[in-house]
Amino acid sequence: MQYSSQAVAKPYFVAAIGLFVGQIIFGLVMGLQYVMGDFLFPAIPFNVARMVHTNLLIVWLLFGFMGAAYYLIPEESETELWSPKLAKILFWIFLVAGALTVVGYLTVPYATLAKLTGNDLLETMGREFLEQPLPTKLGIVVVALAFLFNITMTVLKGRKTAISTVLLIGLWGLAVFFLFSFYNPVNVVLDKMFWWYVVHLWVEGVWELILGAMLAFVLIKITGVDREVIEKWLYVIITLTLVTGLLGTGHHYFWIGTPEYWQWIGSVFSALEPIPFFAMTVFAFNMVNRRRREHPNKAATLWALGTGVMSFLGAGVWGFLHTLAPVNYYTHGSQITAAHGHMAFYGAYVMVNLTMISYAMPLLRGRQANSEKSQVLEMWSFWLMTIAMVFITLFLTAAGILQVWLQRISATPQSFMVVQDQISVFYWMREWTGVIFLIGLLVYLVSFFVGGKPAQVKTS
Repeated sequence: MQYSSQAVAKPYFVAAIGLFVGQIIFGLVMGLQYVMGDFLFPAIPFNVARMVHTNLLIVWLLFGFMGAAYYLIPEESETELWSPKLAKILFWIFLVAGALTVVGYLTVPYATLAKLTGNDLLETMGREFLEQPLPTKLGIVVVALAFLFNITMTVLKGRKTAISTVLLIGLWGLAVFFLFSFYNPVNVVLDKMFWWYVVHLWVEGVWELILGAMLAFVLIKITGVDREVIEKWLYVIITLTLVTGLLGTGHHYFWIGTPEYWQWIGSVFSALEPIPFFAMTVFAFNMVNRRRREHPNKAATLWALGTGVMSFLGAGVWGFLHTLAPVNYYTHGSQITAAHGHMAFYGAYVMVNLTMISYAMPLLRGRQANSEKSQVLEMWSFWLMTIAMVFITLFLTAAGILQVWLQRISATPQSFMVVQDQISVFYWMREWTGVIFLIGLLVYLVSFFVGGKPAQVKTS
């Protein structure tokens, strides 16, 4: 059953994809700056391009999560959204604040931006991923609380399900852990400890709950498998996520000045972190194999299965490759970290957002699924982006292995910049593969504008 208030998800999905395109463009700019150091300098220095690239990633994923919540919560709760008007107002506040922040990064020197935005009153800027000026951070808190109030009130007045409960826990956790971005202790070790409370406990903690809830919702809709079966899987996945993810924070504490026991805690529990992602992969394929209907949206099914596989590879396998303390001693801060980061973010959070958009957007436009032509294009985009990301990860992994050998293990270690010159061939290959990824994303966009007669649901 469709609810009219679900329509507020549409602008969130559109904005998410638009910002995603911007993120990839700035990623390509950074990739060129790796091999052509003066590219676009001084107009867009590397540090600015990197801030825009990473901040756009975070913002567009949040737009996707919010759109997904606005879409699935009314359907799960079997009631209209508490306030569609509030959702629309928050959309524009969040979009304008995000746009102004990016414009600030691009047009004002960062130190000047900090001075103009009150960083001397409460020092929160200058930390990786949390570079946002104080007014932007405060705006994020206001938007997050109003958003959470809206969807929580919706759940309270309607049906309660495991999916909506897990999603709410994940979203509330996201908001709570972001509050640590306002705490910036002078002690560098403490600074890093609490910085990871935001970064790690988002991407390897509460975001995984959001991922699980979104994936479970789509799988129920496209497979027709009993809700009870999917909810049992969901409970198993989130339990494993919380047990391994919370204590797995310790793998960031190996070399920042914390006590040695973190090397054991971090190694043991982060080595277990691939388990929930493996469970998610088994879950997705198991549900599709047990499906009781052939849903016409084959593209959404492909994205759902891809999410399980790629999140396991990126967050699980590539995370495990360098998570044990004796290995991390050599690989810490190398391109191996970048390889893991790229595939993990794509496999887990980019793909689940695209899964949700692929499933929900046709319904928001009044059809069960896009046309066959549209879906063929969308599945091409899936393979272009996914294969491109696999090769980006492989090239960065190769660069990282060579970097570690030449710079840290060799009997005659070389300096950082000398090593960077020697691994530049991998950066060039990464750049061209990034172009293919952008082409895949543009194909994804085009697929929504291809007409034709949509297929209908077939029940077996």
